Amino acid sequence: MYWEAVKECMNKEDLEQLQLEMLQSTLSRVYMNVPFYKRKFDDLGIDPDDFRSLDDLKKLPFTTKEDLRISYPYGMFAVPMREVVRVQASSGTTGMPTVVGYTKNDIKNWSNLVARVLTAGGVTQNDIVQIAFDYGLFTGAFGLHYGAERIGASVIPVSSGNTRQQVKLMQDFRTTALICTPTFALSIAETIAEMGINVNSFSLKYGLFGAEPWSEAVRQELQEKLKIVATDNYGLSEVMGPGVAGECIERNGLHINEDHFIVEVVDPETLESVPDGKTGELVITTLTKEAFPVIRFRTRDLTRIIPGPCSCGRTFARIGKVMGRTDDMIKVKGANVFPSQIEAVLCEIEGTAPHFQIVIDRKGAVDELTVLVEVSESIFFDQMKQQREFIDLIKIRLADELGVTVEVKLVDKKSLERFEGKTKRVIERRSL
Repeated sequence: MYWEAVKECMNKEDLEQLQLEMLQSTLSRVYMNVPFYKRKFDDLGIDPDDFRSLDDLKKLPFTTKEDLRISYPYGMFAVPMREVVRVQASSGTTGMPTVVGYTKNDIKNWSNLVARVLTAGGVTQNDIVQIAFDYGLFTGAFGLHYGAERIGASVIPVSSGNTRQQVKLMQDFRTTALICTPTFALSIAETIAEMGINVNSFSLKYGLFGAEPWSEAVRQELQEKLKIVATDNYGLSEVMGPGVAGECIERNGLHINEDHFIVEVVDPETLESVPDGKTGELVITTLTKEAFPVIRFRTRDLTRIIPGPCSCGRTFARIGKVMGRTDDMIKVKGANVFPSQIEAVLCEIEGTAPHFQIVIDRKGAVDELTVLVEVSESIFFDQMKQQREFIDLIKIRLADELGVTVEVKLVDKKSLERFEGKTKRVIERRSL
């Protein structure tokens, strides 16, 4: 099932020619209209008119989130404000927020790209879509909202929070597709069980989840507990929002909308390209954004290009599920640790819940990593010897995966804080 079959199934030669033409146009526009890029290009001796091949992309400078913050609020816009019909921004929780703008044409393209992702995930005009992302400056809710309306689906803009109300509306309004973060979807599944409602009484068929890394084990749990087909989708505010890439119903990688974005995967340290199949940092160049184009934007997200075609028939390249972020990486005892690695291990151990927290402390000169793990009530009724064996099992599995020893502490179910938006997994207590 396609939203724009001709474009989504374009042959490689036509796609590359289209990308080159749009890249040339984009480079000329940013050079003329964005002082940041004019200065960068001039410093490097880059003339946009000299680009004759997609391979020339590697000559261009990277753009970072810090570059966008320095240009706050409108310094990176490529059109005058009278042409900007929407302004949105990142949360700014790690510093000055990044501000993005959209022209009328940007909004039209955005809606179409999200419609592609939703259609690939199974959603049609006959569905009732419940959007449980927070409505506000965050791009997720509005992008998915307009994409669903573009398809012709019925939209319930419930926003985030109030899990019991989410469940009631899901039941009363006969929701068929749930859109939110995977961790919030898990909280909804828990609440359904606590309320004693048979999940088979719901009309749910699809779940489209994003905004944070999540493992295949979490996908399996969501599919079993909510009786849905769960697909992943990817986007980020600095590039557009949702609609950059999404899984089809085959669930074998996220199809990148390559007629609107050029993606690269680079080594985060050397910044050199890595071969297909190898994990690195995702870098994105926009091809059709008018108000806020970006060149070689370093997303900090870790993923890989999946080689080979998809059985769905789409010809666009695919990326694997995002494993984590380079700035989420925890350096402990000389090892690089990602929360997604811990999640994957815990999901494979019967008795643990998919909720955990990482506490990093320093005892003297030694780092100490403790994982707080929610477990089912039955674990606490086991004898002390059985509890100790259970903890040892988790520690061994984690040590094998992470390459460092960790402490494990069992906590009651639902004792760790639940988040309606992106989950906060790490508590840093080291005084570095």
